[in-house]
Amino acid sequence: MTDPFTLAMILIVALSIMGASIGVAMIAGSMVYLLLKGFDSSLAPETLLQGLFNSYTLLAIPLFVLAADIMNVGSLADRLLRFSQALVGRFRGGLGQVNVVSSLIFSGMSGSAVADAVGMGKIIIGMMTRDGKYSPAYAAAITAATATIGPIIPPSIPMVLYALVADQSIGYLFAAGLLPGLLMAFAMGAMNYGIARIRGFPTDERVPLRALPGITGRAIPALMLPVILLGGIYSGIMTPTESAAVAAAYALAVSVLFYRSVSGGQLYDALASSARSTAAVGVLVAGAITFNYVIARENVPDDIAAFLDRFELGRIGFLLAINLLLLALGCVLEGGAILLIVVPILIPAVQAMGIDLVHFGVIAVVNAMLGLITPPYGLLLFITGNITRQPLARIIAEIWPFILALVLALAVITFVPGFVLFLPRLLGYQG
Repeated sequence: MTDPFTLAMILIVALSIMGASIGVAMIAGSMVYLLLKGFDSSLAPETLLQGLFNSYTLLAIPLFVLAADIMNVGSLADRLLRFSQALVGRFRGGLGQVNVVSSLIFSGMSGSAVADAVGMGKIIIGMMTRDGKYSPAYAAAITAATATIGPIIPPSIPMVLYALVADQSIGYLFAAGLLPGLLMAFAMGAMNYGIARIRGFPTDERVPLRALPGITGRAIPALMLPVILLGGIYSGIMTPTESAAVAAAYALAVSVLFYRSVSGGQLYDALASSARSTAAVGVLVAGAITFNYVIARENVPDDIAAFLDRFELGRIGFLLAINLLLLALGCVLEGGAILLIVVPILIPAVQAMGIDLVHFGVIAVVNAMLGLITPPYGLLLFITGNITRQPLARIIAEIWPFILALVLALAVITFVPGFVLFLPRLLGYQG
C-alpha cells in the first residue's frame, strides 16, 4: 500500500497541475493524509483555525494590501513618478532609471511586488513606450524586474510570512531588508545604464532646478508614509501590525483629504481588490499551516537536515545549494508557497549550520522574488505582458540582464551576512 504522505503529495501536485489554488491543494492533501493515518478529520480545520487566529502578525497582511490598493487608485503613484523623473530622468536611459527609483520609493509603502507592478507599472510603461523611446518588451522587462524590490525594502508582506514560519522579529527582518533592497536597485540601475549606452536610449526631459522644490513639496505627503511607518516601528511606538493599520489610514487620509483624488467608487474598488488579495493569501496561509502539521508529523525537516549533513557541504557550499534549490523552485512555484512550505522544512538544517535566521530570511525572500521574474511561471512577467500586450518570449529575452544583476546582488546578500545584519545590529539585534 502506498504511504499516506506520498499519496498526499501526489494529490497536491495533481490538483495544482489541474489549476487548483496551491492553498486548496495543500488542505485537500493534508485531509487525505490525516484520514489515511486514522486521525480525526476535525484535526485539520482545528489546526488551520488555531494557526490563523493565534497569529496577530497575520493582521498586517490585509492592512498593507489595503494601503497599496488605496495608493494605486489615488494620485500618489503619479506624484511619486514625477518626483523620480525630476531626480534621475536627466541621465542616460532616464525613464529606465525613473522606473528603478520609483519602484524603490513605492516599495517603502506597499510591501508587495504585484502592487508595485500593477500600480506604478501601468504609468511608467506608458511613459517609456510613448513616442517609441523604448520597446514595449524592454519597458515590461525592467518594470517586472524593479517590482521585485517591493518586498525587500520594508514594509514587506513576504517577510511577514517568513516571520510567521520562522518565529523571528518582523522589525529586525524589515531592517535587514533595507540595504539589500538598495543594492538590488543599484544593480538594476547600473544594468539599465549599460544597456542604454549600448542601445542609445535617450535621456528624459531635464526638469529645471527651480521646479524641483514644487515637485518635491507635492510628493512629500506620499513620501512621509514610509517615514511614519518605519519610525513608528523602530521608535517602539507601534508594532508592525499597528504600523500597517496606520499605513492604510494614512494612505486613505492623504488620497481623500489632501490630494482629493479618490472617489467613492474608487475606494470601493480598492476595498474589493484588497479583500480578494487577502482571501487569496489567507487560503495559501491556511493550506501551509495545515500541511506544515503533516510535515512535522512525518519528521521531514529532520530528515532533510540529516540528508544534507551527509554531503558535508560546509557553510558556503550549503548556502550555494540552498540558493540553487530556491531559484529552481521559483521557476515553478509561487513565492508565498516557497516561504510557507519549503522554507520551514529547511530551517532546522539552516540552524544546524549556524546560519542566522534573519539573514536567511532575507536570502529566502530575495530568492522568492527572483522566482516572480524567472520563466516559465514568473507572475510579474505575465502582469507586465498583459499591460503591454507583448508576447512572453520577447519580455523573457529582455529580462535576462536584469536577472543577472539581481543574482549578483543575491551573491553579496548571501555571502556577506554583515552587510544584511548591519542595520538590525544597530537597532539592538543580538544575532
